[in-house]
Amino acid sequence: MASGKPLISTGFSFETQEETLDIKPSSARLTIGIPKETVLQENRVSLIPEAVSVLVNNGHEVIMETKAGEGSKYSDNDFSEAGAHIVENKTEVYKAPVLIKSAPVMDEDAPFMQLNQTIVSPINISMLKKGLVEKMMAKRVTALGFEIIKDDSGTFPIVRSMSEIAGSAVMLIAGQYLSTASGGRGVLLGGISGIPPTKVIIIGAGVVGEFATRTALAMGASVKVFDNNVYRLKRLQNNLGVRVWTSVMEPRILAKQLKTCEVAVGALTNEGGRTPIVATEEMVQAMRRGSVIIDVSIDRGGCFETSEITTHEHPTFVKYGVTHYCVPNIPSGFARTASHAISNVLMPLLLSAGEEGGLEEMAWHNFNLRHGVYLYKGHLTNFYISQRFDLKFTDLNLLIASKR
Repeated sequence: MASGKPLISTGFSFETQEETLDIKPSSARLTIGIPKETVLQENRVSLIPEAVSVLVNNGHEVIMETKAGEGSKYSDNDFSEAGAHIVENKTEVYKAPVLIKSAPVMDEDAPFMQLNQTIVSPINISMLKKGLVEKMMAKRVTALGFEIIKDDSGTFPIVRSMSEIAGSAVMLIAGQYLSTASGGRGVLLGGISGIPPTKVIIIGAGVVGEFATRTALAMGASVKVFDNNVYRLKRLQNNLGVRVWTSVMEPRILAKQLKTCEVAVGALTNEGGRTPIVATEEMVQAMRRGSVIIDVSIDRGGCFETSEITTHEHPTFVKYGVTHYCVPNIPSGFARTASHAISNVLMPLLLSAGEEGGLEEMAWHNFNLRHGVYLYKGHLTNFYISQRFDLKFTDLNLLIASKR
């Protein structure tokens, strides 16, 4: 080997390796459980009878606890005729591999949960407890949150629907509490010929603010909208197609407008934590007696300093002569409409999941669904929850890739 030439062996050669393609799994028959909700005055049901009928006709099984649809005025017979199995025992419902809840998962649900179960429900991060998350992780649960499921347009369809309901409902609620019989100013929300229109102030130009504005304008009220995001104010104008009075939240301007209004709506949203307080106690004190405050953002703390959480049974309290309506779950008061809206999102999702071989398999192909997953087979995949409770965070994309 003095010449230094490389040694080439004829017994050694390279061969190309076959490429492995990602084959979609075959369809699966889903067994879906729907329990009766007993907490947080929850009247909604996640699937209406029409949606149950579609799922059953596509080969899936739906097990419902008796009276699960009662709050939305659906009877057991309605669901039974649609093809659901009605059971008396909650344990039977929780045996279903896929559990659909219209209320957040609570401590009471933990003993009934099954290993490797998939749960679809609201999260309600403000009420979530570390111990409950740890119990779900121990049972290797895969959990999807209503609030964070995206659609093809990149928006959150269930949140949007609930916001549309809340926005439309606030004006109906305000009209009720402005009446003399309810201790209000005795004015009609809207306007009639020869009488100046009722003045409505809306704080927040998101979906709730937009639909509250639409309803108020349709009723003939004079509307003024505040938001610190100028883009949202522009979008509101464009979506409405009419010019409305808008302003950024300058305290003196806001105080002046609140002083002379009949209705004030708090519709601010905040991605992370608490909603900022923009209307101080002094501003509320200066408002007209018998006027109405509806704080829709109360589920995140509220944007009026005088707001305190109320219930559907006792929805209002009076402070400084102003009626405060601070019910956190307004859509539950219009449960049948809200149930229909939730069902419209979940039924197509479950049908697609069946075709893909299950929700876990579907997450491999569907990035919008992936956004809604906060627990995957016991691994915490939501960064905000992991930060809040100091629990280990695992990236869902890496998890799913490692399972293939």
